[in-house]
Parts: sequence; structure tokens; C-alpha cells
Amino acid sequence: MGGFALVRSGTVKKIIRLPAVLLTALLALALVRQTAFARTYVITDGDRVVTYTTFATDPAEVLDQAGLTLEQYDTYTTQTGEGVEEITICRSQRVTVDYHGEEMTVTTFGETAGELLSRLNLEVGEYDVLSHAPQTRTSDGMVLRVDSVIKTRETYTAAVPHAVTYCNDATIPAGIQEVLTPGADGELLCTADVLYVNGEEAERAVLSETVTRAPVAEVIAVGTGAEAEASDPDAMPVIADGYITLPTGEVLTYSGTATIRATAYTHTDAGCDMTTYTGTTVHKGTVAVDPRYIPYGTRMFIVSNDGAYVYGISVAEDCGGDIKGDRMDLYFPTYDECIQFGRRVCTIYFLD
Repeated sequence: MGGFALVRSGTVKKIIRLPAVLLTALLALALVRQTAFARTYVITDGDRVVTYTTFATDPAEVLDQAGLTLEQYDTYTTQTGEGVEEITICRSQRVTVDYHGEEMTVTTFGETAGELLSRLNLEVGEYDVLSHAPQTRTSDGMVLRVDSVIKTRETYTAAVPHAVTYCNDATIPAGIQEVLTPGADGELLCTADVLYVNGEEAERAVLSETVTRAPVAEVIAVGTGAEAEASDPDAMPVIADGYITLPTGEVLTYSGTATIRATAYTHTDAGCDMTTYTGTTVHKGTVAVDPRYIPYGTRMFIVSNDGAYVYGISVAEDCGGDIKGDRMDLYFPTYDECIQFGRRVCTIYFLD
């Protein structure tokens, strides 16, 4: 057996029979020459190893031909071995680092958590706590936390809220409330172990509480008596800008005001008679005061804040055991009038 070869001699083409052995040798030589120009690449992609032979010399083209796609931030390295080219793909990882409450997203290539923090110049302090051990390899999507954790023992004061109680009082007109005892919060002295994470309190364990000041309950009287009749608007004084114009047309002047809690008394009450502490005879307009708060002899004009009662012109002439501070007792000739007045918050105008 043999083969044929076409040769040109001048203008005449001739077909020459070639021996089979020679033809085989020529084909083998061509194949060897072709193989000599091809390159074999060993490609490492994580745990996957691919061997690929190609005439391409550009690593990116080799990877593309081998069906290995590089994503954004991916890189590769090359190295020439014995008879082969080595390509190692470095797959990028997006890692979120939360350092003392401040977040950042960085690109890594499989380094350890400790190496990543070192590369970012983030120090791990004595009281810091890591979410992953320093030797842990990073992975795509990992959240690496470095929290500053401090535990302290603190002593501090805390308020003890006061209670509020209500009681019915028939001497106060319905719809009116009066504070009989002002409330006051108490105080605790506390000791606690407090845990701070990144500067913010995360946990508080109270160890002890000692009451240093007891709370005082607020007592409020709720009126259940007959509703006070509104004063005739035509009989009400006009009070403004330091002047009080009475229904009679008389004009008074005043230089100051105060708010007081007023009750009523009469000369038949226990311990009372017709003579005041200052020696005058009681009359409508006599007022019992705390002389440290309102001096004896002070002339006043008194009106209830609910607008239902005008006590009118008064003089500080008397006192009483329960009359302290902003308390005041208004004199009425009869017990029934005292009951009708009850307790009221009033404004006093200090007359000139």
C-alpha cells in the first residue's frame, strides 16, 4: 500500500505514489510539531483542579476557554512548572467587619480573621470580644464582629415614685379637687453590675437597693358637696392691671398676688370665740393666716379660682394651729356658710 503526492513540474502536474511508511512518518512529524506549540495548564480553583491544553498563552483566555469565569474582584496568579503552566484562581470574598459598632465591607481572598484585622490596622484590645477565632478563614458574606465589652460595678440613686390616693369630701363642691397632701418621690441607693458593649449599656444586674428617703403619698380630696352657685357676672369685680373695680364703682389698687388654699371657720367652732388673736372682733372679712407667710394687718381682696365665690376685702387678723404656709381660714358668721364655702383654691390680691 502507498499514498499519492501531487507535485508540479513546470506547467505539468504529476501524481507521485508515496510509500505508506513515508506517509505515516510525515503525518507523525506534523502532529509532533503541532503538539510542540500547545501548552498544558493546571488550573486550581479552590478545591477544584482542572488540566487544560490549549494554544492560548494569555491566562485570562485560557480560563475562558476552560469555562472558568472570574467574578468582580477575583484575581489569579501564574507559575511555570515542569512542562506545565500553573494558574491559581483567587476568589474574592465580601466580608463585613463590625469594629466597636462601626461597620465596613471589605474584599478578602481567604485570609484568616486575624490577618484581615491586622491588614486593616484594627487592634484587638484587652476587653474586646471577637465573633470568630483569629485563625478562622474568612468566607463570602461573613460578618466579623469586634465588640468592646466592659463590666463595671456602679452605685447610683433612683427615684421611688409616690402613690396618689383620693378621698371624698362633702365640704368641697362637686367637681372640685383639692390637694390635701402634696406627694413626693422617695429615693433608693442602688448597687449594680453593668455590662457595656461598644460604650452602650447592654445589661444591668442590681445587687442591692436601700431606701434612703421614703416616698410621700399624694392625697387629693374630691368634692362631693353641692355644686357652688356661680356668682352673678354683673356683681363680679373687674380685676386687671393692678386695679379692682367693684360693682359699686369703687376702685381698689393692688401690688401683688398669691395663690392660697382656703377653708372656713366661725366663732362657734371649738377653740374659737368672738375675739381674734390680734384683739379685734371677728367679722366677715377676718382672715386667719400664718403670720410668717402673710403679716398681721395685711389688707387683701380674695376671689376663689373657680370664679364661684368672691370673699372680698379682708384683713389678716387671726391665726390657727392648722394654718401653715399657704393655708388660710376665712371667717363666716354661721356654720352653714362655712359648709357652703368648704375648701377652695383662691387668689389673694394684696391691696395698697
